[in-house]
Amino acid sequence: MKKYFAVVALAAGVLLSSSAFAHGAKPKHGGIVQSAGDLAFELVAKDGGATIYVDDHGKDLPTVGATGTLTVLKGTAKTEVPLQSGGGNTLVAVGSAKLEPGSKAVAAVMFADKKSVSVRFSVK
Repeated sequence: MKKYFAVVALAAGVLLSSSAFAHGAKPKHGGIVQSAGDLAFELVAKDGGATIYVDDHGKDLPTVGATGTLTVLKGTAKTEVPLQSGGGNTLVAVGSAKLEPGSKAVAAVMFADKKSVSVRFSVK
């Protein structure tokens, strides 16, 4: 009986992971992609700054009027920087966002239509 449950759990895991891959997005800008809801967020770190690209099923989602906060955690250190629309489908960190390997980042975004979403990234 235990083997039966183990097989069922393994099959469920495979089904869930394959559907996650089918819905997942690949990086277009060399960053880290995570999904939240039906949206894909790509975090790109460059020169001490950060940009987040937002896609809705492979199409750019305009970020006009969107705001938010990017929280970066590295060990016990915590840094918060505001996010603002950078035009097109981008959100830009206003200030220094040190995204070093081993750090975690959480973007809390509120779009112009007042819908909010939170997405987590692990920097490798």
